[in-house]
Amino acid sequence: MTTIDIPGYRAGTWTLDPSHSEVTFSVRHMMISKVRGTFGVKSATMIAPENPLDAKVEASVDVTSIDTNDEGRDGHLRSADFFDTENFPTMEFVSTGARVEGGDFFVDGDLTIRGTTKPVSFEFEFGGFGQDPYGNYKAGASASTTINREEFGLTWNAALETGGVLVGKDVTITLDLQGSLAQA
Repeated sequence: MTTIDIPGYRAGTWTLDPSHSEVTFSVRHMMISKVRGTFGVKSATMIAPENPLDAKVEASVDVTSIDTNDEGRDGHLRSADFFDTENFPTMEFVSTGARVEGGDFFVDGDLTIRGTTKPVSFEFEFGGFGQDPYGNYKAGASASTTINREEFGLTWNAALETGGVLVGKDVTITLDLQGSLAQA
């Protein structure tokens, strides 16, 4: 497919509204439950031409803002055992393309975590478009992907007496986003 029609879509430069956007993640803990957390979105911009499949996205996430509702765990995640936020304070995403498969919309790109860049695909769901009471044209979307954290150098783990490990390899990343179209 070389083009797609999205009702309400407008070409232009879109910027993320961080107060109405969130990056969350979940990962298996002790192989029996999931730990969830959030990151603060630092910035995101989408250059949107007439054809949505030709859009370009760049985003930055503040890894130092990690919050799992446990200060001790958050401190460990910021350490060199995991994200090494002293040397790598952000995660970066740069899109390489967009596509539609079987009615589902995907944005492909390069994700950089801890200095390692790997290709990922986010499955997107458009929430819609509309004008806020202040005259700003807004868009909302959700997206998700699952990565193997070890491929990004996040390899720390601990063996459990009962078998298995403390932290799972697969991490689901979920984005809930709202952006504004730049005023002409």
